[in-house]
Amino acid sequence: MAAARPAPPSPRLFAELEARLADLDALPRGLWLGGLTNSQGTVEPRLRQLLALRLALIEGVLPSADDWRWPDGQIAHPLRAIIERLSLVSYLVDQGGLVDTVLQSLLFHLDFIVDYQDRGATPERALQMALEAFEADWQDRRSEIDELINVFGSLPDDGKNTRWDHMRGLLRSAGWQEVMRIRKLIERLPELSRLIRSLGRARPTDDLDTGRLRSTPTMMPATALRTRTRTVHVPHLPGETRGVERSDRIARMLPIESTLLGHRKLRLIWHARRAERTLLTYEDDDRMEEVVTEEAPVWLPDPAPQPEKRQEMGPMLICVDTSGSMQGGAEAVAKATVLEAVRHAHAQKRDCHVFAFGGPDEVVEMRLSVDTDGIERITRFLGQAFRGGTDICGPIGRCIDKVSEQEWELADLLLATDGEFGATAELAARLDEAKKTRGLRVQGVLIGDRETIGLLEIADDIFWVRDWRRYGASDADSPVHSKSLTSIYFPGALRTPENRDSTRTGSDASAALRAGERNRVPRKDPKS
Repeated sequence: MAAARPAPPSPRLFAELEARLADLDALPRGLWLGGLTNSQGTVEPRLRQLLALRLALIEGVLPSADDWRWPDGQIAHPLRAIIERLSLVSYLVDQGGLVDTVLQSLLFHLDFIVDYQDRGATPERALQMALEAFEADWQDRRSEIDELINVFGSLPDDGKNTRWDHMRGLLRSAGWQEVMRIRKLIERLPELSRLIRSLGRARPTDDLDTGRLRSTPTMMPATALRTRTRTVHVPHLPGETRGVERSDRIARMLPIESTLLGHRKLRLIWHARRAERTLLTYEDDDRMEEVVTEEAPVWLPDPAPQPEKRQEMGPMLICVDTSGSMQGGAEAVAKATVLEAVRHAHAQKRDCHVFAFGGPDEVVEMRLSVDTDGIERITRFLGQAFRGGTDICGPIGRCIDKVSEQEWELADLLLATDGEFGATAELAARLDEAKKTRGLRVQGVLIGDRETIGLLEIADDIFWVRDWRRYGASDADSPVHSKSLTSIYFPGALRTPENRDSTRTGSDASAALRAGERNRVPRKDPKS
């Protein structure tokens, strides 16, 4: 059998040359070109320093300029002073993408030093011009980053990328100014912010949800009467002879003791024994059993439905009413609801899908994320005016379809509206079925003066923004004391099971009237 042939030696013709560039393997590809071709310094120290700077900045550390291997101290010291003066390090912690953007910008501006010299600037002036350009560039970007963090709580998901020019144009648009105004508005609605944060059903909390009851019986501690048998000692109780004892009982005295009484001297001994209760007598079993009743702790099944643990987190579905009746303060609150939902979704890594609905077939769907494209969609939506009609069936139907998808099955629905709509019986029945089978919860945000039948039939709970007018041009308070005017003054108008059972059909009522039976209108057959 022939011996296995040894593996051919690995080619090492360029190994020594490639070893100089070994730091490239640890650098992101976006830094390769600038690291290899920059006009300042040589390749090896530059690559090594870029890698060291990148790792240090991600950890939130700005190394001393004396430790920099690149660029030379004449550039490194003022450059480090600029980074420190701009407080850039505080933005770069755990932001590898943004660190890469800073290093790319640094390479870009330092590479311009030779160009400035070619244009006639002295070496000192050329260096000064490059450093000033770098500082001015990041002074503007830092302001933009501050605005983004102020609105969304943290940097966008693609803050690392190089689309700053596009982002810069977006942040200077009129729509972004509206976003900033809406952001300040939400600070006046802390309760609405907490409500949005509690949406979702992905994680149970320690709190109980009194609005959701489960029918599974549970065992509850209780007290019940219990009977038991116990043995009681009854002195001198006649019973079975158990043995012999010493006592003064003459009736149970042994016969041998009576022989003492017949002797004239020994009878004194008998009397002495009796006085001392030492006569030999039969011992009776003087115990008896009795039945007693006493209280005892027991566990009993509780047939009443018990509240479940409140759920939170998970994706969110937001339905926003963009009808013409929402103009003014209601429109501002509705936009604030959307922006706050996006903020929480971005901070907690949750998905957020928005349905902006108006009249029939006027439903705009947006999956809002905090990246450049998502911010553009948010800015466009918040910058437009609400002028549509009101058709709740289309967006609610789309939400029900959405919950049937695996990605959204743990989502809650938030409905921001003034309530000026009516839900059809078919939509209400379909929504009830989704609540029963899929656990869907509908949280209403009422941005109006009163609940309507349509909103009451859809929402499981309603949060009332009573002072919605103050967020528009008016400073007036709500003219009503309660949002529940419908249930207070028109309880029969609600589509409750009792009202359904007591409702007569039109044909039955007409037939009764024709027959002159005004007070004997037959009830509607519940099976019909």
